[in-house]
Amino acid sequence: MAGVLNFPTMPIVRSISPQKTLNHRRGISVRVSSESSEPSTSVSTKEVPKLGFPSSSSSSSSSSTATTPVFSPPSDFVAPNPKRFTVRPDKLIDILGASLALFFRFATGVFVSGYSASLVPQSEIPPGTYALEVADAIHNFEVIETKLCAPHSSKSDNWNLCDSINCYKVKETSKLGPRPEKPIEIYEFESCPFCRKVREIVSVLDLDVIFYPCPKKGPNFRPKVAQMGGKQQFPYMVHKSVDPNTGVAMYESDEIIKYLVGKYGDGNVPLMLSLGLFTTLTEGFAMIGRMGRGSSYTPSRLPPEPLKIWSYEGSPFCKVVREVLVELELPHLLINCARGSPKRQMLYEKVGHFQVPYLEDPNTGVQMFESAEIVEYLRATYALK
Repeated sequence: MAGVLNFPTMPIVRSISPQKTLNHRRGISVRVSSESSEPSTSVSTKEVPKLGFPSSSSSSSSSSTATTPVFSPPSDFVAPNPKRFTVRPDKLIDILGASLALFFRFATGVFVSGYSASLVPQSEIPPGTYALEVADAIHNFEVIETKLCAPHSSKSDNWNLCDSINCYKVKETSKLGPRPEKPIEIYEFESCPFCRKVREIVSVLDLDVIFYPCPKKGPNFRPKVAQMGGKQQFPYMVHKSVDPNTGVAMYESDEIIKYLVGKYGDGNVPLMLSLGLFTTLTEGFAMIGRMGRGSSYTPSRLPPEPLKIWSYEGSPFCKVVREVLVELELPHLLINCARGSPKRQMLYEKVGHFQVPYLEDPNTGVQMFESAEIVEYLRATYALK
């Protein structure tokens, strides 16, 4: 069990490091834009200027005119159609293993702060508004009943169950605090229980975060954390203000959580994140089903821009994608959209459908649903052959 909890490198009891004020530093920089590209699977052929950090696939040449490779999806790539609540048969074990966290963590990270829900008639939900439909199962039952019991009759000849009981939708609301002026930056890796604590609180607070993955033996961001903070300890949070020369940087998951709920929440740490050793143990148990996935580096090519993923910590489908993003050491802007998040409506308006994970890759122009296909796309595009 100690291997699962990573106790040798991340003891449960650690000395609390004081908050550090950020100063202007040189180092790795990845340009982030909150603007989304238009849906496309086409790839630009122009060269992208090489950024100021080492890439696994870059040559040893230090010429200032060097350029990074232009990334492109597999030649036969076609973005899959979204299929809600569907698990590809060959990924069933992966999803079941990732779902253990819902049990051990009592669904922490599934709902945003101040979440509430109520059943309302679908007529009360304005057109074009995202809402969970309770009627989906009723419609499915009705179709089956019609085909089995009266295969030669029309639908109008049969009892319309949905119409008879008045279909309902779930109206969800939340109470969120102020929003950061700039995305928070967090250096961490997927299989670390202390890192998971921080991922849960940013999901509860509905905060967008730029994650810099730090898998074991990762050549890029682990060294940067030591350069910035003096040691390789995770998670490590950097919160910059509008002034690039000021801000806060800190280690220690509990201190990060307290800082975030104080600045962007109501000041109260959620119960399941305030139980000390019990919290840490259940965070470790939550990852037993994935057996350390998302902790070790897979040689890859570092893209010029971070990927963008719509996700939230409580989703097992999102977890399997996050594991691969970490293993490939791919920086990504994570748009948290747990239940009750207003960003669910944003994605609904953007693509006419809500489902996570949803990937936007500015390096190739690809935008896609479906966790299994996203994992295959990431490996085919960024892993070194």
